[in-house]
Amino acid sequence: MVTVCAMTATIMQALDTTIANVALPYMQGTLSASQDQINWVLTSYIVAAAIMTAPVGWIANRFGRKKIFIICSAGFTVASVMCGLAQDITQMVLFRLLQGVFGAALVPLSQAVMLDSYALHERAKAMSIWGMGVMLGPIMGPSLGAWLTETYSWHWVFFVNLPFGIVTVLGLMAFMDETTPNHNLRFDWFGFIALAIGIGSMQLALDRGEQLGWLESPEIVAESIISIIGFYYFFAHSFTTKQPFIQFAIFKDRNFIGGCVFMAVMGLVLYSTMALASPYLQNVIGYPIMTAGLLLATRGLGTFVAMMLVGRFMKYIEARTLIASGMILMSVSLFFMTGWTDQTSVPTIVVVSIAQGFGLGLVFVPLSTVAFLTLPNHLRTDGTAMLTLVRNVASSIGISVVIAKLTEGGRQAYAILNEHVTPFNHAMQMPDVAGILNMKTDSGRAIMDVLLQVQAQIIAFSRDYQMVMIVTLCAIPLALMIGSSKAAMRQQAQSADHAAVMD
Repeated sequence: MVTVCAMTATIMQALDTTIANVALPYMQGTLSASQDQINWVLTSYIVAAAIMTAPVGWIANRFGRKKIFIICSAGFTVASVMCGLAQDITQMVLFRLLQGVFGAALVPLSQAVMLDSYALHERAKAMSIWGMGVMLGPIMGPSLGAWLTETYSWHWVFFVNLPFGIVTVLGLMAFMDETTPNHNLRFDWFGFIALAIGIGSMQLALDRGEQLGWLESPEIVAESIISIIGFYYFFAHSFTTKQPFIQFAIFKDRNFIGGCVFMAVMGLVLYSTMALASPYLQNVIGYPIMTAGLLLATRGLGTFVAMMLVGRFMKYIEARTLIASGMILMSVSLFFMTGWTDQTSVPTIVVVSIAQGFGLGLVFVPLSTVAFLTLPNHLRTDGTAMLTLVRNVASSIGISVVIAKLTEGGRQAYAILNEHVTPFNHAMQMPDVAGILNMKTDSGRAIMDVLLQVQAQIIAFSRDYQMVMIVTLCAIPLALMIGSSKAAMRQQAQSADHAAVMD
């Protein structure tokens, strides 16, 4: 029952990272908001969640994990209902901020609960179950959001959290055991404020950079400078104080550092490819939103299958071998995606998406298990919060980079292709071509402009997929950072046996 509650909390939060995206145009009309104002519906949630992820470890250790988990689950559910009832854009942004504040703790706390609830030899299975919620939520979010919006209204994008929230709160109250709170913990306000300013400003710059033209905008320049100052004061303070806000002892563990590196790559690949796949299927190939959502869901199918199997694989295969295999499979799928065009068939998209999802599943479960294999128990909540923060920041960076590169790449490709559309081009002089693309007529020029834009977009998408593929390939050798999972499990089992004998 604790597993069910942890899963419902995870699914709730993971869904809300992407489910509202498709409903934005409908919200914009109902709330009478401008394009810039409606984007704050996403930005406010992302920034609030990023800032509040960092102190989750301290808050849970200070007041007790069960109490905080219940408060955050209830707060997230109430904030979701309030979002659905919002009457104007000000209320919506405020309620989304609250949703982000309460939702930040759900994923790290659910992971910590799952790790503590299962014995060492069952943790791979536990992380498989938990990972399904984390990975499937963002993948299924757009298609579920599209169905709810078209069938009912955009309000149900938020109301859908209500049953999950009620089950989570009641289940946690009934079945979860409370941890021992440490009332002597001191809160490092200076460290938290400096980190919050650094993370919040960075997230704002990343999220709004594409809309405002990056460093051409005074706002983005100011946010970047404030972010650098915030991080500077955070690190300068943390390395010189006795009780820093973040326990840097977690970074002394080799497996945890390796987990952070690969979690950053996972966040970048998962969310950046999601940000590219939906506009590609809808704008380039021309599928309606529901068809695009179903095709995107096939990646979730591959992830689901991998997570069901990988718990068994870890009994016989090293975690670093599985991680490297998953990264290679992801790289291969990205290689095939670089060759996609507006004529790519549905079977090709489905096969490549399933393969990519399977690769993501092969990486995520061993990664979530091995990152905490040798980390001391008292640092586990801090570790889960840091791992979630790393994934969120990396996903924001990945989305911002690929979208910026997509926009600029599309412009460059269009300009280069346009240079070859001249009367002196022999291809333009062919009778069959000249009959349709007659540059002396308005219709001919209009058709040519549309063709050039589509081809420029195909080239830009191909270059983006190529960039993500290179990043994934470069990360594969880093699997050597991770120690032997089997040796660590044997060592922990021996320690547990010794402790039992001593008792």
